[in-house]
Amino acid sequence: MRQDSRLNTDQTNLARWRLLLRALHARNYRLFFEGQSVSLIGTWMTRVATSWLVYRLTNSPLLLGLASFAGQIPILFLAPLAGVWVDRWDRHRTLLVTQTLSMLQSFTLAFLALGHVITVWEIILLVLFQGSVNAFDMPARQSFVVQMIERREDLANAIALNSSMVNGARLIGPAIAGMLIAAVGEGYCFLIDGVSYMAVIASLLAMRVTPRAARNRSSLLVSELREGWRYVRESDPIRSVLLFLVLVSLVGMPYTVLMPIFARNILHGGASNLGFLMAAVGLGALTGAVTLAMRPSVLGLGRIIVWSSSLFGIGLIGLGLSRWLWLSLIFVATAGFGMMRHMASTNTILQTIVEEDKRGRVMAYYSMAFQGLAPFGSLAAGALAARVGAPWTIIGGGALCLAGAAGFFAHLPRLRRAIRPIYRELGILPPLPPTPEA
Repeated sequence: MRQDSRLNTDQTNLARWRLLLRALHARNYRLFFEGQSVSLIGTWMTRVATSWLVYRLTNSPLLLGLASFAGQIPILFLAPLAGVWVDRWDRHRTLLVTQTLSMLQSFTLAFLALGHVITVWEIILLVLFQGSVNAFDMPARQSFVVQMIERREDLANAIALNSSMVNGARLIGPAIAGMLIAAVGEGYCFLIDGVSYMAVIASLLAMRVTPRAARNRSSLLVSELREGWRYVRESDPIRSVLLFLVLVSLVGMPYTVLMPIFARNILHGGASNLGFLMAAVGLGALTGAVTLAMRPSVLGLGRIIVWSSSLFGIGLIGLGLSRWLWLSLIFVATAGFGMMRHMASTNTILQTIVEEDKRGRVMAYYSMAFQGLAPFGSLAAGALAARVGAPWTIIGGGALCLAGAAGFFAHLPRLRRAIRPIYRELGILPPLPPTPEA
């Protein structure tokens, strides 16, 4: 009896792992996953090293917020144009260009930092350049997922695995960065990041990609921009999940910008503390993404958005109140868990219900909601932290996230009524029984 029970448990665990990793059966997605997993570790190392370097050079929360603002503001202005580009042109080639430009940016940062000639304004200019590249890279990468997977029903799993990949790197990268910064300085983080881009470029070159059907490009750019905006504005589900993501990005996401202040001034540590805090965020987010990847269906994601954003707000309030490293690690892990489940659930809903010929433009608006408007939050958070302190700034952001979750919860029944016909058309929900004739 005990042996049978153990066998059933092993079979259940095996089934869960197959469910978790099912999108990796697609060769192109598997290549992308492997290359990006290496590259993103370097990306997170650069993010931590950049914020620490700016704060070390200036000791200014305002300039810390300005550096983050410079890295994200191009997405706000360029993402709509990038969305049209992604819908018109080859997404695979676009990614090859954006990843190559990102590699060159990291090598430039490394050259200046290792030469001990870097200034805060050079950092801001290079971060601004990277933000411009990201404006095209993000919608292209999000839209390309559909081309890489072989079965449409694996789309939600692939998006969740993407989030797992990002946050696995968030767990590893900051920890390595904290140790490297303490040992040899920020420049080697930038250098390793530049080398890591070669992995994702190699994976893109190794793919066998079926060319997309050529689109009619005779329409004017302005008319396609208007079409994309009208589509987002008139769809209640798309508009609602994006607006809620805008709120969370503006008031909640800037907590990462203020993390060096918590590491040094609130928790009285150094670069290693910053690495631990960022790694804890990554651990929480990775856990959230993995549990999301194990879900067999997209049904119920609206409810997950509500509870995830609530957890995010609670984690931020706890971080603002904590004065002990171990407690702060628990709260930032909670915030990371909630943040990632909210973001990935929003992404999955959008990718599931959007029309294919508008996918690039909708994902461009997703990029704007998640990162394009965040710089205003980062700038405001830096200015507010300089006036009232980082803890109260974070507590206020957490409280607004909780209020937003309550509002979205009240709106949820209407969104379900709007989404159900789309899910029935896609076969996610069974069709309604035929109405009996009178």
